[in-house]
Amino acid sequence: MFACFQIKGCMLMAAPNEITPAQLNRLIGTPQAPVIVDVSLDEDFAVDPFLIPGSFRHAHTDMAGLVARLGNRACVVACQRGKKLSQGMVALLRNDGHRAEYLSGGMQGWRDFPGMVRVPAKSLPALIDGATLWVTRHRPKIDRIACPWLIRRFVDPNARFLFVSPGEVQGVAERYDATPFDVEETFWSHRGDQCTFDTMLDTFELHTPALDQLATVIRAADTNRHALAPEAAGLLALSVGLSRQYRDDHAQLDAGMALYDALYRWARDGKGEGHDWPTGRAQ
Repeated sequence: MFACFQIKGCMLMAAPNEITPAQLNRLIGTPQAPVIVDVSLDEDFAVDPFLIPGSFRHAHTDMAGLVARLGNRACVVACQRGKKLSQGMVALLRNDGHRAEYLSGGMQGWRDFPGMVRVPAKSLPALIDGATLWVTRHRPKIDRIACPWLIRRFVDPNARFLFVSPGEVQGVAERYDATPFDVEETFWSHRGDQCTFDTMLDTFELHTPALDQLATVIRAADTNRHALAPEAAGLLALSVGLSRQYRDDHAQLDAGMALYDALYRWARDGKGEGHDWPTGRAQ
């Protein structure tokens, strides 16, 4: 089904290789999100240095490098205004059999669409071998699963995470140029009564109604303040259960990704929905 939009009273049909900001926004944060590639010129990006959540920058002249990076994954390409750079790149990709769309209106269209969040480029840690590298304490429960979920879904889908003994986090961070998180006396940690997840929402400027709702549940579960959100008890129970089910922290993280995917969709689309049996019985 092709999307339609209206300009000055005329109904137009979107191009078959085009995606609108609203359509892309519905995919971001979900496992179905495409790879998002920003091919804006450096001089244009310098004027407005913000990223679409989960995107990365790539030179439009490096077609081979982009293809290698994409593999067989679907992608959305954005340039400053959704014109020659992104449309040309998408045409080349589609000619070679890749699933590619360009962002209607480009980065300016995303910026000007109501309610869209953008990640400040300066907030991202330096890349190590092409991806952000994070380190935290082993045997994660809540914040140390929630934060990697947020990073992979909204900041850097290729982010890598190291789980080490509590006393070795700082040393590993120094030796491997990793970014420590959810440990005391580091930037990416609890602040006052807020969790590390809250710190990341603030720093990456990712505040949306759904993520703010999710943050409240995570904070309530992680700091044993279940009165903040009734869902906290369930999140704690599931988190403890996952930690008992998996000895390997990365296997636990993989399982936790699905858990937080579901919580995000609840916060975004299902909050307020109840369930009873039999359906429709008198209260």
